[in-house]
Amino acid sequence: MLSLQNAGKRFGPRVLFLEANWLIRSKERTALVGANGTGKSTIMKVLAGLETLDYGGLQQTRGMSIGYLPQEGLALAGRTVFEECLTVFDELREMAREVERLGGQLSVLDHEGAEYEATAERYSMLQERFHALDGYALDAQVGGVLTGLGFGKEDWTRQTDEFSGGWQMRIALAKLLLAKPNLLLLDEPTNHLDLETRNWLEDYLKSYPFGYILISHDRYFLDVTIDRTVEIWNKRVNIYQGNYTKYLSQKDERRTQLQAAYNNQRQQIEHLEAFINRFRAQATKAKQVQSRIKELEKIERIEIPEEESTIHFKFPQPPPSGRMVAEAEELSKSYGQKLVLDKVRFRIERGDRVALVGVNGAGKSTLIRLLTGDEAPTGGQVKLGHNVVSEYFAQDQYKVLDGDARMLDDLSRAAVKVPESALRSLLGCFLFSGDDVFKPLGVLSGGERNRYALARILVSPSNFLLLDEPTNHLDMRAKDVLLDALAAFSGTVVFVSHDRYFIDRLATRVLEVDGGNVTSHEGNYEDYLRWKSLGLADGSLSVEITAKERPQEPAAKNSNGTGSEADAAKDRPRRLNPIKQKQMEERCAFLEEEVPRIEASIAHTEEQLGVYVSAAETERLIALAGELRAQLAAFTDEWEELMMLLEG
Repeated sequence: MLSLQNAGKRFGPRVLFLEANWLIRSKERTALVGANGTGKSTIMKVLAGLETLDYGGLQQTRGMSIGYLPQEGLALAGRTVFEECLTVFDELREMAREVERLGGQLSVLDHEGAEYEATAERYSMLQERFHALDGYALDAQVGGVLTGLGFGKEDWTRQTDEFSGGWQMRIALAKLLLAKPNLLLLDEPTNHLDLETRNWLEDYLKSYPFGYILISHDRYFLDVTIDRTVEIWNKRVNIYQGNYTKYLSQKDERRTQLQAAYNNQRQQIEHLEAFINRFRAQATKAKQVQSRIKELEKIERIEIPEEESTIHFKFPQPPPSGRMVAEAEELSKSYGQKLVLDKVRFRIERGDRVALVGVNGAGKSTLIRLLTGDEAPTGGQVKLGHNVVSEYFAQDQYKVLDGDARMLDDLSRAAVKVPESALRSLLGCFLFSGDDVFKPLGVLSGGERNRYALARILVSPSNFLLLDEPTNHLDMRAKDVLLDALAAFSGTVVFVSHDRYFIDRLATRVLEVDGGNVTSHEGNYEDYLRWKSLGLADGSLSVEITAKERPQEPAAKNSNGTGSEADAAKDRPRRLNPIKQKQMEERCAFLEEEVPRIEASIAHTEEQLGVYVSAAETERLIALAGELRAQLAAFTDEWEELMMLLEG
C-alpha cells in the first residue's frame, strides 16, 4: 500500500530519523510510538503528503485514499454538524440526484426509442452502484457516528463554529470515520474524548475494514486496537509485532542485544587500538599497523542512546484524617432549570481511591467542586471528616498560579524539604528540562502550566486530593510517575480521568454520575463494566452491613417459636467479596511496611532531640514527633481493624 524507503528527515542541524524502511500493508493496525520530539507527528505528516522527506522516498499505491487527523488546529464553519458530515458523501449524493433526474426522464421518454434504452441502462447501473455503496443509509451512518462521538440529536442542527476546539476535532474525526479511507492516520485521537466515547471509538476501530496508524499516550487504548508497533528510537524506525505491552517486552530484549553487540564492538576496538599504539613506532610492524588502522576506520560504530531515567517519586505522606473523609447527604445541584444532582447520598472513607465516571456533562466536575466547597449545593450538604484537609486540581488549575514566579523557585517554596535535584528530576518527568525550569510561569502555555500545577501538588499534598482530569497533557512517562505516586499515597483520592489504564490501575471504587444520580461500584473500571454488563443496578459488593448499622426489625418466628434462618445467619461469619478482600489485604501489606518506617522516624527524631541546637529546632522536632506518633497510632488502629475483618 504505502512504503518509506531509506527515508530521512531533519530540522536544521537536528536529525529526526534516518534510513527508515517501513512497509505499511493493507488492514494493518499500527501504533507509532517514541519519546517526545523524536518525529512521530512529522512522519504522520509525511505519510499524509503534508511534509516532504530530506532523504529517501515514499511510494504509494495508485488510487489509495489517506485520511489524516492532526492533534489540533482544525476549524470548521458555514454548515450544521450534520451537513458538514454529509459532505463526505458528496459524490454519492450527486449520484442520488442523477438517479432521480434519470428517473424523471424515463417517465417521459418513448419506451421504444434508443435514448430510452441508454437512459435506462445508465439509471440501472447507477442505482446498483448506489445500493452497493449503502447510499440509502447515509443519514443513518452519520447519525450513528455522531451519537458514538457524543453529539446529542440537538447538536446535529447546530452550526459547527458554535463548538469549541475539542468538539471541532470530534467533528473532523467523525468525517474521517465516515469517509473510510484505505489508511487512517490519527494523531492523538483520544485527546478530546471522554471515557464512554473512547470506548465507542475502540469498538469502531476493531471493526474498521482498512488499515490505520495511531499516535496515543493511552496505553489501554493502544493495547486493544493495534497489532503492530513502530517505534522511532535512536534516529531509526524499529518495527515490533504485537500490541503496546508486547512491544515493551520486545524492546527490553532488543536493547539487551544491542548492549551486548556494543560491548563486543568496544572490545574489538580496544584490541585494535592497543595493537596500533603498541607497534606504531616499529618499522617491521608498519604494514600490520596500517591494516589495523584501515580495519578500525571501517567499523560502523554502534550507538547506545541515553535511556530516559525512570523516576520514582513518593508523596510526602500527610497527617492522617479520620476514617470518614467525606459524606454527601441528600446532595442536590441545579443550574437554573438544569438538574445535575438530585438528592444523592454517598460516603468516602480514608484510603479510598475513587474514580468518577459518566458522560461529558453528567456532573463529574460539579461533584468534585461540591466536595471541595468551591460550589455551594442547591440542597443537602457535604460533610468532611475529622482532620480532613482537601486539595483541588482543576482542569484550568493554571489560572491560580503566580505568573511572575520562576518555575523552580515556586516549586522550591512549596517543598522546602525536598532537594533541588529531586525537584528538577520531577519537572523533567513532566517535560520541563534544562533552562525551562527557570522560566516565569506566565510565559507557559495553558497545557504547560497545568502540567506544572500537577507536579506542584505532588510535592506537598493534603490528605484528601480531588483531581479533575490530571492525566490531560501528560505523556506515558509522566502518567506512570503520577500513577506510582498516587498508588503509594496514604491519603484519600477522588479523581476524574479519561485514561482507562490509569483508572484500572488506581481506582479501588467507582462512582457513576448519570441522570442526576450517583451510584457506587466496588473495584476498578473493569469491575464496574462487568457489573454493568450483568445488569446490576448498584454494583455494590462491599462487606455486609454490620449489626449496629442494620435497622432493628422484629424477628420472624418459625413453627417451633425459634428465630428464622435469617436470624441464624446473623451469627454466621460475614463473607467478604473477593475484590474487597484483595483491597484490604493490599492495604494491610502497605501498613505493615509503613509502621516500621514511622517507628524508625520516631526513634530518629527522639535521637535528634537529645542534641540541643536551638529552641526553635527543639520545638519543631517535638511537633514532628507528635505528628509521627499520631500517624503511627492511626495506622496501627487501621491495621488491627482490617485484620479483624479479614480473620472474621
